Amino acid sequence: MTKQLVEVITQGIQEKKGKDIVVVDMQGIDGAICNYFVICSGNSPTQVAAIMDSVEDTARDKAGEKPVRVVGEQQAQWIAMDYIDVMVHIFLPDAREFYNIDRLWEDAGVVNIPDID
Repeated sequence: MTKQLVEVITQGIQEKKGKDIVVVDMQGIDGAICNYFVICSGNSPTQVAAIMDSVEDTARDKAGEKPVRVVGEQQAQWIAMDYIDVMVHIFLPDAREFYNIDRLWEDAGVVNIPDID
């Protein structure tokens, strides 16, 4: 179920042309707060918010899931969506570079999803 949710979330991101999508598999990592991180970038606060809406709609419609918590939607620089087993992070490029969460867990498996143009 969790793997399917990751795929559905990725579809929601791609629907709004989110870029640089990375799936970090944190299963088996000591101290991990979830099983997967899905990280992506949007070019503007408007696109970051649109990606969040698309992820929410797609996850609800295709997987019957909704986030237990969403933070950061006011500024839309970095939005985090908590689906318990999956955390979604949607960044503006500068914020993503600054926080660099892509590389926090070096032992985790990382899959880069190709951009859809």
